[in-house]
Amino acid sequence: MHVILNSFQLPLEQPVAVFALLLLVILAAPLVLHRFRIPGIVGLILAGVALGPHGFGVLEKNSAINLFGTVGLLYIMFLAGLDLELNDFLRNRHRSGWFGLLTFTVPFVLGYLVCRYLLGYEQVASLLTASMFSTHTLISYPIVSRLGLSKNEAVTIAVGGTIFTDTLVLILLAVFTRMEGAGIDMMYWLRFSLSLLAFSVIVLWGFPFVARYFFKWINDQTSHYIFTLAMVFLAALMSEWAGVEPIIGAFLAGLALNRLIPHASVLMNRIEFVGNALFIPIFLISVGMIIDLQVLTKGPEALIVAGVLSATALASKWLAAWLTQRMLKLSPIDRNLIFGLSSSHAAATLAVILVGFRLGILDENVLNGTIVLILITCLVSSFATEAAARKMVLSHKQQQAAQQPAVEQRVMVSLSNPNTIQQLMDLALVIQQEKCRWPIYPISVIMQEDENTASLANSKKLLEQAAHVATAANRQVEGHTFVDINISNGLLHAANELDATEIIIGWHGEKKTTDLIFGDILDTLISKTRLMVLVNRLVQPVNTIKRIVVVVPENAEYETGFGRWVELSARLARQTSSKLFFYSDTSTFEAIQTHLRKHKIFVNLEHQEFVEWQDLPVISQIVGDNDLFMVINGRKGSISHSRELDRIPDYIAKHINQTNFILIYPEQYPAEDVE
Repeated sequence: MHVILNSFQLPLEQPVAVFALLLLVILAAPLVLHRFRIPGIVGLILAGVALGPHGFGVLEKNSAINLFGTVGLLYIMFLAGLDLELNDFLRNRHRSGWFGLLTFTVPFVLGYLVCRYLLGYEQVASLLTASMFSTHTLISYPIVSRLGLSKNEAVTIAVGGTIFTDTLVLILLAVFTRMEGAGIDMMYWLRFSLSLLAFSVIVLWGFPFVARYFFKWINDQTSHYIFTLAMVFLAALMSEWAGVEPIIGAFLAGLALNRLIPHASVLMNRIEFVGNALFIPIFLISVGMIIDLQVLTKGPEALIVAGVLSATALASKWLAAWLTQRMLKLSPIDRNLIFGLSSSHAAATLAVILVGFRLGILDENVLNGTIVLILITCLVSSFATEAAARKMVLSHKQQQAAQQPAVEQRVMVSLSNPNTIQQLMDLALVIQQEKCRWPIYPISVIMQEDENTASLANSKKLLEQAAHVATAANRQVEGHTFVDINISNGLLHAANELDATEIIIGWHGEKKTTDLIFGDILDTLISKTRLMVLVNRLVQPVNTIKRIVVVVPENAEYETGFGRWVELSARLARQTSSKLFFYSDTSTFEAIQTHLRKHKIFVNLEHQEFVEWQDLPVISQIVGDNDLFMVINGRKGSISHSRELDRIPDYIAKHINQTNFILIYPEQYPAEDVE
């Protein structure tokens, strides 16, 4: 009985009781408020207000809550860097820079004028408070991530601008803190600049180097997650050593590991799951626990200051978003989404005001007004982001419905060797379209003469292993076993029955002749089906690929399946953040560029003139250990086919032993069916 009474003593101190209550709030708050069409984020913040020390006093903002809250904030920034499409981010870096400049300058100038001339504060107090208006926290980022908009241009601009403005504000905060102590001189700026430079170099260049080798040689998925988390917090710690806030380090860690963690991967799914299920919700609850609504009862002056600060914060951020829209020629929905993401104030804002309060620069009214500002801006940010994001998703779906794509992707994976299932399924996960509504189809073919209990049990084991890989990445999978007179007929039967659009098969050994390596399976397959066939051997995880070298035959742009393999190559490059290096003739490369521009697919492209297949050995020799070598091989009778292409499998078998390669036979209708 004594233990039970202690469990209900307020504020709760027993760890089990505290954690159980947090889990119940995380579960119940979004479900309850969803009925009223209120974002779940709002429910978590309000729950923090009610349960916190300034509400009913159920929870105390102790070290455990602070720890989980800090982890959640760093997790949000890490996911923001990890979710960015690097090619789009680099392409939009100037646009992000303009927004960052506007969302820092406009609130700073407007905030200074309001504090100096409307509220009558001293100059230093006005400057410090104005810097608070410039900062913001990506409280509502989980909303756009949940709705699949993390790679949207407006989101990319908002996230990039957040890092720009928060870095400037936090540098100002470091300056004010330094002014309290030893003062600022040239030596301080020199040390600060060198430490910031060293920190950036270590994270952006050193972390990917270490991570690539870790992912390449350690196959345990649990170790991958722990390693990733360790990198995030090491980067956050190093950013503190460099003199800036940990959120900068967490974001840079996301950028550094972006290329090594494809969005369609088991590791990415686990990272998002743990963050969205636990760390980020507790951070939102901890934000609510900061808020003290009793400040509204401390006289009219407190109410006036709180109202002026909140109105200035929202108006200045909206004005910055509007100027960004006009300058960058964005849509009103883009503007509203940028405003929603950038209008919330939380951790950094409170840090700035607390520094001023501790130094005696700001009074209690500003501190109390800032707490009210945090509540109001977080609520407005959540509602604005949710509304804009839903409109954007609906607009995208209407555009997709109007386009009515002719072929829906259905990826089939042939399994036979348990040692290659992980690589084959990883490739299928990466090349599958993000919005594909069909599952991945792993299949196992058993020859009739080998059909027995042991063979069927082995087939079941292969399919279960493939299903484990796909479901861990939160992808649908539907496995099948086919019995036929031979393997090639079984693959054809499976492709027809499943209505497949791509067939992925592995390289089945290291023998010395084409017939023994690929056997009659590949010859029969490419002669009897028009589907795209990918023959591959990956000697390392697909996420550790740095560059994709694609050799393209002449006239490939005139083939039926040209657009599909171009988009597949680009999808593979985007998922792995790799550079696409094409060896082809000039006209073919121009057609590739035109197709990508037409479909608004942006990847990092390079090109080298290539027309003589006798030069293929030279190209294969410059392919590095972390490169993927892809050859587009035309079928016999097609306009891009030549006799040199018939020798490609034999050359790969004899000379490319330790290289990642994919041999692609594009979708091709029989010659007699093409006018």
